[in-house]
Amino acid sequence: MVDDWQSLTEELDCWDKNGLCATFWWRDDDATTPSPNLHRMLDIAEQHGAPLALAVIPSLAKPELAELLNTHMNVDVLQHGFAHTNHAPPDEKKSEFGQHRQIETVCHELSSGQHALKIFDRAHPILVPPWNRIAPPLLDALAHVGFKGISTYAARGAPYAASGIFTINTHVDIIDWHGTRGFVGTNAAVALAVEHLKAKRNRNADTTEPTGLLSHHLVHDEACWDFIETFLHHLKNHGAARMINVMEAWPT
Repeated sequence: MVDDWQSLTEELDCWDKNGLCATFWWRDDDATTPSPNLHRMLDIAEQHGAPLALAVIPSLAKPELAELLNTHMNVDVLQHGFAHTNHAPPDEKKSEFGQHRQIETVCHELSSGQHALKIFDRAHPILVPPWNRIAPPLLDALAHVGFKGISTYAARGAPYAASGIFTINTHVDIIDWHGTRGFVGTNAAVALAVEHLKAKRNRNADTTEPTGLLSHHLVHDEACWDFIETFLHHLKNHGAARMINVMEAWPT
């Protein structure tokens, strides 16, 4: 419905009236191998001229995935943990890199993951921790194993999560993980985008952080695909919105 998108249009109009341009980026998680859903997502990104950051699970990544992505100049690769394995106790939320794990063990896994991703031409030293969780003590160790950035979920509190570790988060998760595990709904997804945009415009959030779309191509239903296409269409056709790739958000 057109009304579902009215709040986004109105918010971007406010940016335009203030002479501002809102930046957006797109991260998709859990890539391991080519699939019909991955091909569909890559086609959508290409059709809309939208840069895409694909979070790849290193220990599960297939050579065929690198062969495919290396032909797509608008797709960047981020490191999605190591094996996307839950190590948290039963009474805690899922996490691959929780405070219960030894820093040395985590660093070894992350280094191994970096090595595994060398087959990708546009892999960047940016960690996407599975389930968007990482224990604070582990953040300080990331720079020592070669990472430059981290990406989780929700508006960042500061540009750097730790010394030398830049943060670029996502804010619009289109999956209803705690309910149907399908599309969260247009109104809900648009509201997440507008919430972050409005907070930035009113300086209640970091004004320099791009608003991040978060998708998971492997579990998309048709409503998810429809939303992504419509969302990208709105951004492409509004003068106060611009899609950027992950490296354009990096400090210079």
